[in-house]
Amino acid sequence: MKKGLVIKNTGSWYLVKTDDGEMVECKIKGNFRLKGIRSTNPIAVGDRVQIAPNTEGTAFIAEIEDRKNYIIRRASNLSKQSHIIAANLDQCMLVVTVNYPETSTIFIDRFLASAEAYQVPVCLVFNKVDRYTEEELHYLEGLIHLYTCIGYPCFRISALEGTGVAELKEALKGKVTLFSGHSGVGKSTLINAILPEQQLKTGEISAYHNKGMHTTTFSEMFPVDEENGYIIDTPGIKGFGTFDMKDEEVGHYFKEIFKFSADCKYNNCTHRHEPGCAVREAVENHYISESRYTSYLNILEDKEEGKYRAAY
Repeated sequence: MKKGLVIKNTGSWYLVKTDDGEMVECKIKGNFRLKGIRSTNPIAVGDRVQIAPNTEGTAFIAEIEDRKNYIIRRASNLSKQSHIIAANLDQCMLVVTVNYPETSTIFIDRFLASAEAYQVPVCLVFNKVDRYTEEELHYLEGLIHLYTCIGYPCFRISALEGTGVAELKEALKGKVTLFSGHSGVGKSTLINAILPEQQLKTGEISAYHNKGMHTTTFSEMFPVDEENGYIIDTPGIKGFGTFDMKDEEVGHYFKEIFKFSADCKYNNCTHRHEPGCAVREAVENHYISESRYTSYLNILEDKEEGKYRAAY
């Protein structure tokens, strides 16, 4: 048996980098299922595994080691299964754009809430600052102010022109970082700017509907430095379905809502219609932003409808 790290997942094969530096293509045994997680992919990029090599130079993954954390999303519309995006992360960089294409605050907040639920710190990377109008830049500054105040570090960058890339590189040192975001936000261009030797395929934005074309079809890890830093590149995601959150828990994953909820009259307050709700009062007094409160309600609505609308 050998130990190693899953650095690439192509759907049917997993590429494992063993602790002695070998690259081995692995499959999972048919009966391999994780206890307690109904997932479309029992093993994810970033997992530490034990493999049993065979004579052909490939191997079976025999065991998965305990995860420090992972990040997960609803697999698809109306699906009861989850999809594990990556495991054993030090942080996430969510790449967002205020246009070309627009990333909605609802999408950002769903991602942040899921990351909070799975204890993964997130930084927001605002890309394409070279392209925005004065009005868009004003909106961008508003978003950066909002998320910085809540406690999410923000970067302003232009992957195309290299603005802010050095500062971002510094934040990646010695850490395993998941890069995520909609298709078309410039993830691949950004990773190319950080790791010129990788030269990932970058896609043209489809001018027809101002949405990104998918250029990454599977997740992969790239080494960033000598200190075990890695970037995990993932396929662009259209929507982010939150998974397995109970109504009364959703507010725990919005840092500022959780803080104010301590003063609600009822400890199971859903912050919608109950009397003596400190959260609604904080929204009225602008201590909690309307956009964050809307995102919070949006996740609760999902749960009531029992489905996930892909529009977000």
